[in-house]
Amino acid sequence: LKSLLFALFFCNSALAQTTDYSIARQWNDVLLEAIRNDQARPTVHARNLFHTSTLMFDVLAVYDESADPFFLGESFNGVEVPFNGVFPVSDEEGLILTEEAINYGMFRLISHRFENSPGAEYILGIAEDLFVQNGGYPTYTSLDYISDGGGALGNYLASKIIELGLQDGSNEENDHANLFYEPSNPDLMIEQQAGNPGLVNPNSWQPINLSEFIGQSGIGSEETPPFLSPEWGGVVPFSLPLFERSTHTRDGDDYFVWVDQGEPPLIDVNTTTGFNDPYQWGFSMVLRWSEHLDPSDGVEIDISPASIGNLDESLFNLGYEGYSQIYNWVEGGDVSTGHNSNPITGDVYEPQIVKRGDYGRVLAEFWADGPASETPPGHWFVILNHVSDHPEFVPKWQGEGPELSKLKWDVLSYFTLGGAMHDAAIAAWSHKGWYDYVRPVSAIRWMADRGQCSNPNAPSFDFAGLPLIGDWSGLIYKKDPDFPDIDHIGKTKVRAWKGHNFIENPLTDVAGVDWMLAEEWWPYQRPSFVTPPFAGYVSGHSTFSRAAAEVLTSITGSAYFPGGMGEFVAAQNEFLVFEEGPSEDIVLQWATYRDASDQCALSRIWGGIHPPADDITGRIIGLKVAEYALEMANQHINSSGPDPLCLGDVTGDGAIGVDDMLTILSYFGSNTVVGYADVDNDGVVGVNDMLLFLSLFGTSCPQ
Repeated sequence: LKSLLFALFFCNSALAQTTDYSIARQWNDVLLEAIRNDQARPTVHARNLFHTSTLMFDVLAVYDESADPFFLGESFNGVEVPFNGVFPVSDEEGLILTEEAINYGMFRLISHRFENSPGAEYILGIAEDLFVQNGGYPTYTSLDYISDGGGALGNYLASKIIELGLQDGSNEENDHANLFYEPSNPDLMIEQQAGNPGLVNPNSWQPINLSEFIGQSGIGSEETPPFLSPEWGGVVPFSLPLFERSTHTRDGDDYFVWVDQGEPPLIDVNTTTGFNDPYQWGFSMVLRWSEHLDPSDGVEIDISPASIGNLDESLFNLGYEGYSQIYNWVEGGDVSTGHNSNPITGDVYEPQIVKRGDYGRVLAEFWADGPASETPPGHWFVILNHVSDHPEFVPKWQGEGPELSKLKWDVLSYFTLGGAMHDAAIAAWSHKGWYDYVRPVSAIRWMADRGQCSNPNAPSFDFAGLPLIGDWSGLIYKKDPDFPDIDHIGKTKVRAWKGHNFIENPLTDVAGVDWMLAEEWWPYQRPSFVTPPFAGYVSGHSTFSRAAAEVLTSITGSAYFPGGMGEFVAAQNEFLVFEEGPSEDIVLQWATYRDASDQCALSRIWGGIHPPADDITGRIIGLKVAEYALEMANQHINSSGPDPLCLGDVTGDGAIGVDDMLTILSYFGSNTVVGYADVDNDGVVGVNDMLLFLSLFGTSCPQ
């Protein structure tokens, strides 16, 4: 089988330009390298990917009659972006001007966004190198795009995106600092004490105090990191419609939540029924899967597309109580059945039998977007770029029509994916900020402090405790050979990954799995990171990945990777970061983009970062985000196509106003409706339609 090999981790010296790449691809590579050398802020960098991608798209649209610019000629959050057009030019001249404008615009925007980055010297250096290599002059600052051509257009567009970026609700002028959010729990002093005795609210996020915190991009800090972007729901989206935004208030401050999934499973110590409570079931599953991270346990599984992938999407609608039908709580993984054969080649997918302990560890590290990371949204741009590079890939928009040039394919695909990643960040982090949900490391240690929830007649019983299950978890009694300390009697022990105290040399040591105190559990993450500095619900990885998978499926015209297989090789004893491994070569394989997305979601459970409640809701949001982003992108890519759906614009005049209200009133109470008076599409025009309409009154339709 031909396969797609991903080299997703780069060292600085690997950033090489090639004339085979379009100028859009060259600048996207520079941006991804900039992200790797900046602070790991998925929200901020999803926004950077969106703004840079849209800059390139608007430049292309100026000289391409089939496309309609997104920013140029519009108004965003009070910022006007006037555009008076350019003089007609030939196709050849248009290409030259397009490349020139992209070169100037990307240089200006990246230089602005990363001027205060910890890696600024390196980032600004590689940006200027590419800029000059492509004919740019740093001192050329004209904004007169009508008279002075492509360079001036790039300068102008970058200047307007910088201006609107200061008004888009992200608080860029203060380095995206939080305005009002405050955590409700004190820090978890994880290096200094077992358990979680200081936790006040077991349903809410808790900061993690470390002697040195090193973020996912390898940048260190001695301060406890604050919650990243809890107010990101206030950022202006790419395509999310206003009716998908709900408003919640806490301590007098408004939180906007997009594609609202409602609250996650909460625990009440007075009413919980024990292990079957979704809160305890989900967080206990994270602890159970930690048992799988030992390559010497003798368990082997088939990780080829013949056995995993092709998950039934309808399972996402089961609700928290039905999640046991999706996941294998004991053995790990999900209920997906795999694929009968490769539809591209007609061959069956060959089995790949590996140690489960290697597979779980590699998954956790590969999808974690760890040191030198381009963050989850950037990870999917890397995947897109490798798809585009595959020799069997033919760049046709949505798999149809004429073959596109490399430049046009790159610009259109970046624009679409960038918009989806930006909206995924807004939707996911809007949930994180408002619902403020606890992470597994806090919840599991807190439940361990409570005791066990399985046997009312045994010591340490508490309905809010951890379950006692066979040879996986139990109580410590006198003369326990593994726990001779008398102070441990009555505490809960579990078989789990033993943690960093058992790793002296990451190049040679493997912590393995054994009995340990549940109150001392650590996620499978670096000791200087432990868990991301923001709430768990919903999973950003699940949201980004599902949205990206849907976008790639749509724009390539195929659910399958080129050749019917995508692969990444984690080489024996070379891939893992904080312990030795894997013990053998592990080849991650995906038949479809959705398979890769689902694998990414599962990796966060093995990594100890998310319970199922964070995961599935994130996938649901990702599906919706992709739907809106694809609709918006295609309206601008194919500007001669049908007008975008505009909820509330009953008369179709592009605005939502009095005429629309009168039309709704004329149909009030009727189930025989002409046009869009049935705003909520429930088959009758009534009170709900009017309330939804009034929430949109006075707004304009997407352009």
